[in-house]
Amino acid sequence: MARGAEPDRYTFPLALKAAAQAEPPGSTLRLQLHAAAAKRGLARHPFTESALISGYAKAGDLAAARRVFDENPHRGLGSWNALISGVSQAGESEEALTLFHDLRRNGVIPDDLTMVSVASACAALGDIGLAEQLHKCVLQCHRPGRLDVTLTNTLVDMYAKCGRTDLARMVFDRMPAKDVSSWTTMIAGLATHGDEQGALDMFDDMRRETVPPNRVTMLAVLSACAHGGLVDRGLGLLKQMEDGEIKVVPTVEHYGCVVDMLGRVGRVDEARALVEQRMPMDGNVVIWGTLLGACEKHGGNVSVGEWAAGRLVEAEPWNDGVYVVLSNIYAAAGMWGEVERVRKIMIERKVTNSPGCSL
Repeated sequence: MARGAEPDRYTFPLALKAAAQAEPPGSTLRLQLHAAAAKRGLARHPFTESALISGYAKAGDLAAARRVFDENPHRGLGSWNALISGVSQAGESEEALTLFHDLRRNGVIPDDLTMVSVASACAALGDIGLAEQLHKCVLQCHRPGRLDVTLTNTLVDMYAKCGRTDLARMVFDRMPAKDVSSWTTMIAGLATHGDEQGALDMFDDMRRETVPPNRVTMLAVLSACAHGGLVDRGLGLLKQMEDGEIKVVPTVEHYGCVVDMLGRVGRVDEARALVEQRMPMDGNVVIWGTLLGACEKHGGNVSVGEWAAGRLVEAEPWNDGVYVVLSNIYAAAGMWGEVERVRKIMIERKVTNSPGCSL
């Protein structure tokens, strides 16, 4: 604009999208673009309007997004979708559903993007009644077998998060085509609701169908192994990842799942060895905290507890919980001198003990 090139109805949406991705939430660039579009009479063009609503919502300014929406009584589906998606992603699930009902009362026909946002809102609320109503609405708006895979994946996730993995599986089984997200969503849903073996069986089915897993798939599978006590299976899967048999490079989150798995069954020495000898990256507070908690729960391994606590204190010297758990480990081992030493360190470092905890 500064060089004299006149922006048009295509320029502003692109500029607003770039601004949403690049600028900090408090930046004035979006406001400047909004003013420039309004000056040229383009703020109510469907592409620009939806981009403005989406940009404000992503920046956390839902009030501004709603003002843009409300200023145009002849708004199109793109603007409805932008606002419903924005409020849903901001965690305002009930407001997203209210907007969806308003959309239908206004005679606007929803599309797949609308349904994805509303299904995500239903999933966040965990309301199975609303979920089933939405599913009926989706089926009424689509011909059988013509559902978009993204929408169907969202329905699977919605039912799983409502605790109805049976209905999630029904939707999954009826999908004419499944992508990696379809499989991952179903695996994660089963694992989250206690059917760890079912999750692993589905992972095996996925591999038989030659669908390559991704990073999220493997996190769900390793988490299932951890919560189901399936240690040998989990260790085997990690080894396959390290060896390249499974084409997913293990991240600190994957190693963290295996540390949790080993810690849950008291194999803390193995967990420490995994961190020190096999992880190609540094550990983090989640891994060290998991190990420390496992040492407190299972007892009998002061050295690993000390090691984990030492790294946690380096990272979070203000965290009084580390000192409390370490002291409990010492107390369980009858090392009362060490209990007193931890108390003195807390006093010297002015670390405040949390209410309800005692040394």
